[in-house]
Amino acid sequence: MMKIRFLPLVAAMCALPAHAVFDVQAVAGSNCPDPKSIQDEALREAMGEYALQYDNLRPVDGRCPSDARLVQLALLLDTSNSMDGLINQAKSQLWRIVNDLSKMHKRGGDIRLQVALYEYGNNDLSPSSGFIRQVTPFTEDLDRISEALFSLDTNGGSEYCGHVIGSSLNRLRWNRSDEGLKLIYIAGNEPFNQGPVSYEVACRWASERDIAVNTIYCGDYRVGIDTFWQRGADVGGGSYFAIDSDRVTRGIATPYDDDLLMLDKRMNATYVPYGKQGQERLARQAEQDANAAKLSAPIAAERAVSKGSKLYQASDWDLVDAVRQEKLSVDTLDKQYLPDELQGMSAAELSGYIDRKQKERQKLKQQIAELSRKREAYIQEQEERAADDESLGSAILKNLRDQAGARQFDVK
Repeated sequence: MMKIRFLPLVAAMCALPAHAVFDVQAVAGSNCPDPKSIQDEALREAMGEYALQYDNLRPVDGRCPSDARLVQLALLLDTSNSMDGLINQAKSQLWRIVNDLSKMHKRGGDIRLQVALYEYGNNDLSPSSGFIRQVTPFTEDLDRISEALFSLDTNGGSEYCGHVIGSSLNRLRWNRSDEGLKLIYIAGNEPFNQGPVSYEVACRWASERDIAVNTIYCGDYRVGIDTFWQRGADVGGGSYFAIDSDRVTRGIATPYDDDLLMLDKRMNATYVPYGKQGQERLARQAEQDANAAKLSAPIAAERAVSKGSKLYQASDWDLVDAVRQEKLSVDTLDKQYLPDELQGMSAAELSGYIDRKQKERQKLKQQIAELSRKREAYIQEQEERAADDESLGSAILKNLRDQAGARQFDVK
């Protein structure tokens, strides 16, 4: 069995130039990733050779997190001409995925969530990059991910799955904890084996680092198998799915949506921007509210639920969260970037103001959580009655729970 598994890797490396091997010492001071941790010497040499040829396959400098409760999702989306439907599904189902993850715990503690986004297969991208772009690195800023998804445009190109997987593995700061959850979701509709970087090598590289590669073929299930999408998942230790990427996903309308949107509007008034980027981040929040609303009321309601969850982080620009999490003190706060009406307040007055906003937000979050439970029960009842085709979001949701359970993450 081991011999059979190794043959495709050998064949892939025979096509590589033999003039260089991976210079382990060049990244010896870096913990992110550490190629010495890979026992398979042939695999290290193959990935090292690719790193010499392409900048976006060189290991990222610096340190990576180590957190048993960290969940990391890397979304690799095909943005060639035919993939407008896939991008729309990603936009519309982001908040449903976040809400499912917000129920997840490990050892009784809340999880952390980081999401990264890549696009590939777009002619507007540089050929020297393999038609690949890191849109965002891993971030806990969910508004940033939403903004990035809405920024994507499609344009016909060459779809190199092995290259984009390899780039995401080496250019993202993956969790070093063996107990964290590390998942790649790659979606597209062209053969999986295209491009100069072997998908077998890239997927093996992921598997060796406990990063599961889940493949989502946009088209017929059997065609996806014949064009190596299932093989990529098998080698990468993940799961294979086929979806209808043209299916429009507007969510399920519920009797609770209007009330959730009203509560969300009131909660927006509790955010207090601070710092040089405070106003910009507040504007981004409003823009992503508007983007969700343009898609549909149910999707806007999903976003409202997400903003009421513990996964929605704003402490790096919102004074209420920053003070609550003890990231700064009002006594040492630079007031020049606060809203005009707060700049003249004393430290005691500002503390009182923040405390009132925090209590108001907490009450609103409790009301949102209560409505969310009722809304979710309603949606589950409606979904049981309908036999819909698989979509990007449903494939990810189904897979997330299975792989999270294998890593002792609980959904409550």
